[in-house]
Amino acid sequence: MVAIAIFAFGAFLYQPIGDKPSDMSSSNTSNNAELVRPHSPVLGTVDAPVTIVEFIDPACEACRAYYPVVKEIMTAYPDKVRVVLRYAAFHPTSEEAIRILEASRLQGRFEPVLERLFETQSRWAPHGRSADSVWTVLEGTGLDIEKARSDVKMPDIVGTMNLDASDVNAIGVNKTPTFFVNGKPLTDFGAQQLQSMVKAEVAEN
Repeated sequence: MVAIAIFAFGAFLYQPIGDKPSDMSSSNTSNNAELVRPHSPVLGTVDAPVTIVEFIDPACEACRAYYPVVKEIMTAYPDKVRVVLRYAAFHPTSEEAIRILEASRLQGRFEPVLERLFETQSRWAPHGRSADSVWTVLEGTGLDIEKARSDVKMPDIVGTMNLDASDVNAIGVNKTPTFFVNGKPLTDFGAQQLQSMVKAEVAEN
């Protein structure tokens, strides 16, 4: 019930960000190298036949709301679906959170840190109120925080963020979350629509 309530609230808040609307209904991105990059975080079976690409902003309330939906899909198709995450830093507090996520990957703590960021989002990304430092919410995730503070400055992490930002612009992503399933954009946004699209791709693969 809590997950459903959170999802409904997040879906209500889902709004395009940016002043240039994207028309993905006619775009052919199935062979677009800008959609999936080797550096991107992957959840699930690496060589799964169905790939969900999600452009995600850790400070986005709708991204938080859809996280349980994505996890439910992965649970339903454990060997058939993988999720590739791409970063879209649309909120002021997002950049530091993305740096931390990338640093957590170096320690094998990406998923626990991502989940903690979503759980505590109202503290470090409160949208209009004064925010706590994102570093204050990381205790108990297994992350070596002192090492992460150093690693967030690594050139590779900066390069990842710059490339993702470039791809966001090239593809025309202007809202989060934005989903693609095996290269096809989810144009009719909604949890059931995403689940149905994935189910159809699984059936074909």
